Amino acid sequence: MGLSPRLYNSDLAPTTREGRHWSAYSIFALWANDVHSLGNYVWAIGLFSLGMSGGAILGSLAFGALFLFLLLTLSGFMGEKTGVPFPVMSRISFGIYGAQIPALLRGGVAIAWFGIQTYLASQVLQVVIIALLPGAAAWQQGSFLGLSGLGWLTFLVLWVLQSIIVSYGMEMIRKYEAFAGPVILATFVALAVWVLVQADFQISWTNDSPLQGADLWLHMLGGASAWVAIYGTFVLNFCDFTRGARSKKSIVKGNFWGIPINMLFFGTVVVVLAGGSFTINGVAIASPADVVAAIPNTLLLVLASLALIVLTIAVNLMANFVAPTYALTNLFPRHLNFRKAALLSAVIGLVILPWNMYNSPVVIGIFLNGLGALLGPLFGIIMVDYWLIKKQRINVPELYSEHVTGEYYYARGFNPRAVIALAISGTIALLLTFVPAFQVVSQFSWFLAAGLGAIAYGILADRRGPFADVEGTDIAVTPTH
Repeated sequence: MGLSPRLYNSDLAPTTREGRHWSAYSIFALWANDVHSLGNYVWAIGLFSLGMSGGAILGSLAFGALFLFLLLTLSGFMGEKTGVPFPVMSRISFGIYGAQIPALLRGGVAIAWFGIQTYLASQVLQVVIIALLPGAAAWQQGSFLGLSGLGWLTFLVLWVLQSIIVSYGMEMIRKYEAFAGPVILATFVALAVWVLVQADFQISWTNDSPLQGADLWLHMLGGASAWVAIYGTFVLNFCDFTRGARSKKSIVKGNFWGIPINMLFFGTVVVVLAGGSFTINGVAIASPADVVAAIPNTLLLVLASLALIVLTIAVNLMANFVAPTYALTNLFPRHLNFRKAALLSAVIGLVILPWNMYNSPVVIGIFLNGLGALLGPLFGIIMVDYWLIKKQRINVPELYSEHVTGEYYYARGFNPRAVIALAISGTIALLLTFVPAFQVVSQFSWFLAAGLGAIAYGILADRRGPFADVEGTDIAVTPTH
């Protein structure tokens, strides 16, 4: 039926087998970076402050890790089989044009967080500059569009650096993640040892008001659910990375070491940092950045701060840069390739003035949480359609066909059943997120929303078939960057 230029270009095309270079270590390195993000540490250390013991925190993370290992492995297998990025994968469920809905929802959330994470990293860079050049503190005076002169300098330096890395494509991102992973793991081991030494190797396993009984178990399960929800964005577009995986075995092995094993290591570091700091001064830290700020040696402080910047860039590239880049490429495939779309994503991430978004509770609470609430239903719909309705039988060439008899043309390029399922489950997900009466189940909102999306689509889906299973070998492309 022919490939449509409105649906196909070399970056949206399936990846050839010989062009797949993501090994088990490559996938592990993704998690070595992302799991240890500063935001995750702030959240997990907060569990200690809520009264959860060190053992309860480890148990909560273990529960969450098992769920994530299953969900991310199933999601990853989809990319390995088809070799296509998330916007193209979405065409299976939502239709060749309807796929813009999940792609832009995922990309919209990511592009806002890209700017915010760059801003947070720029604040760490300001600490480094002032430590080396104390006179630079004067540049923090005054403000233009919400940032000081030093703030603009540090933000733009990191913005340009990330734009350069991502402009070289997924292969450069793979190499950066492989480099950053060991740096991050070594840094957090060093920080944990530093705290242990300062605490004379005495760790407080609870704070002064520990949770007990049913409250403890509720917080453990709620923490596990929230841990999964943190990755609710990434489970959607994991195929953006696993389309380059060498095999399913690479995905399983990389996920095993990167999720349950790495997350328990993460939990151990959390317990040491929170419990150790509580032993030292009776107060749990809020973030590993607090430990870094307390380092009395300027050289060590600078090195640790630079490592945190390396970490933030690694997290930003994988979690917040790739998704909008593919979303924009999918939106304008005749005009944008990966490099052009990446630069456009970066520009959007700058012009939205993300520091103002971050400092606005309304924007964070309504805009980003609202969009995030819709990602659970999307996951449920896409997974049920792929695994239970079509049972992995995917006609890859048809994903790029606009012919009215095409398998994924549905009704004018949209699958109305998927759109209706999203409308129903998405509405309920928004109610769970914003209506105070549902606050009691808010920690479990991602699972509830994903389950609602899966159930709604499972009821509405057209099971008649037949569903052809055709590989995309003839139209596959070996990545050139």
